[in-house]
Amino acid sequence: MALADRSFARRTLLTTTAALTGAALLGGTAQAAETRQAAWPAQFPLPDGFQPEGITTGSRPYAYFGSLANGDIYRASLATGRGKIVARGAGRPTVGLKIDRHGRLFLAGGDSGEIRTVDARSGETERVYATGGTFVNDVILTPGAAWFTDSFKPVLYRLAKGAVATVPLTGDWQQGPDFTANGIERTPDGRALLVVNAFANGGGLMRVDPRTGAARAVDLGTAKLPNGDGLLLLGRILYAVQQQQNAIDVFRLNDAGTRGTAITRITDPRFRIPTTVAAWGRRLYLPNARFDVEPTPTTEYDAVAVRQV
Repeated sequence: MALADRSFARRTLLTTTAALTGAALLGGTAQAAETRQAAWPAQFPLPDGFQPEGITTGSRPYAYFGSLANGDIYRASLATGRGKIVARGAGRPTVGLKIDRHGRLFLAGGDSGEIRTVDARSGETERVYATGGTFVNDVILTPGAAWFTDSFKPVLYRLAKGAVATVPLTGDWQQGPDFTANGIERTPDGRALLVVNAFANGGGLMRVDPRTGAARAVDLGTAKLPNGDGLLLLGRILYAVQQQQNAIDVFRLNDAGTRGTAITRITDPRFRIPTTVAAWGRRLYLPNARFDVEPTPTTEYDAVAVRQV
């Protein structure tokens, strides 16, 4: 064995030993965290009349919810279920939302056609961007940009370096006569975007090249997403909320996100038309949008938690 080979072997041994030791420690830590989380509420109320749609979680055990009614942002502790309004929407709706590692919220403004950024700590609106869009629905963060869907236009909006660019969707993309694009995620390899198309082929996923906007239908076998809404990717497992079906369809994707295999469906009697999903620990959290009832200022809303697959 050459000197370089011995050196490589030694580094490999040390790295493997450290990894195994770390795994043991992390395993104990993870088990303790899971035991603690089991005592957290699996269902908690949101403000009456709030009309929740989007949810996001960050680096701490809090969930942020956006209001369709007035755009307010509600933050709830996942440990206690208690929360408060942390940002006001000034009457403009908030649909999808995401929080970055700096505590900045990226908000999809629905039929206002706006994108807003908000400081989650102060509640102050930092910037408002006009897209010229019809219904800015959902958002995903990538290392260089925030990407937004428009449910009534065949475009994505890319927010980067303080400017919004419109990216037309081409290729396999089919724009329906009504609500079409919805949830958005990244592929497991991070090279492309996944977008729900509720119209094409009875509803499914499109893989979109972020450089060109070229869309290709993702092979999901016989599975359909006619009511597909929020998406959540954890590793190669994709959770797709089917709101009107009160279900989460779960797929295992290949790295490129060109193919997915349906592995299970999560249902729960507490689901009342959930729309979006976020994760903390081993749980998935979803707001119940209750689109089957006429919203009033006293309509009750809540969020529920289920276990990940």
